[in-house]
Amino acid sequence: MNRKVSVAPMMDCTDRHDRFFLRLMSKNVILYTEMVATKSAIHGDRKKILSYSPEEKPLALQVGGSNKEELAEVAKIAEDMGYDEININLGCPSKKVQKNKFGACLMKEPDLVAECINSMVNSCKIPVTAKTRIGFDDIEDFDYLNQFIHKMHNAGTNTFILHARKAMLTGLSPKQNLNIPKLNYDMVYKIKKENPGLEIIINGGITKIDEINNHLDHCDGVMIGRSIYQNPYSLVEIEKNIFKTKNCPTREQVAEKLLEYLDKEVKLGTKVNHIMRHTVGLYHGQIGSKDWKRYLSDNMMARDSDFQKAKHIMTIVQNNEKANQVSS
Repeated sequence: MNRKVSVAPMMDCTDRHDRFFLRLMSKNVILYTEMVATKSAIHGDRKKILSYSPEEKPLALQVGGSNKEELAEVAKIAEDMGYDEININLGCPSKKVQKNKFGACLMKEPDLVAECINSMVNSCKIPVTAKTRIGFDDIEDFDYLNQFIHKMHNAGTNTFILHARKAMLTGLSPKQNLNIPKLNYDMVYKIKKENPGLEIIINGGITKIDEINNHLDHCDGVMIGRSIYQNPYSLVEIEKNIFKTKNCPTREQVAEKLLEYLDKEVKLGTKVNHIMRHTVGLYHGQIGSKDWKRYLSDNMMARDSDFQKAKHIMTIVQNNEKANQVSS
């Protein structure tokens, strides 16, 4: 797979509706699911938790867990369901995740992580990848990170997504963990330099095309999270500038395709706001974007939202797009 640019797994954000929406703007970036706990994937409503639209591919399933048998089973499930990759979460610092013994706290147990990865690799043929931080608590040490990566590589994985911040396992909320620990891109660059045969993807605080290009001079790929969710149409700029795509959709065309998707999903019982909440940033930075956000807030979050209301909103989107084209 071409991992030059990917969209990060984000809890309560990158569900199947958001991924379908993002794919309307980019055919080349790799998309990731929200983190799914092993027990949920094995024992839960698999159709509800793991289903996706074919249009979302290439698509990776991110899993959280530390039981090697469970992780191996989920890896096989992911392969059987047609996912293109399975990724183990070694970076989430939340207390709930730590309590269940997965996420960033597993950086403390590299041998256990290696066993888990080896079990996953042996149970499926799709790529097994790891997303981790560069350190945790008082440890932000190149040698520790490098040895951790070597253990995982020896266990059978070749691709590592490195969030260029350490994780603070106590004292900070997950949200604070996305901002307060300082970014250390140089450590990620050094990991790549010392391990040229490994695929190293850099993540953390990346928002602009020139930043992506700069990181690609040092790493194999870039993963972007919050800035894509806040400004999803920036994927079109990534398509144009990074993948050299010539025929990219306008916001109006994105809205039209999403309307077709809404029609189908509402008939299947999906609530309109479960889809529309992901479109708040569609007009980010455009004339009238505040009006669009306000209208969504006032109308799409209500429980009695229906498809006719969605049609009305999408008409406003399209008119907004036309108005912007005229004004420019």
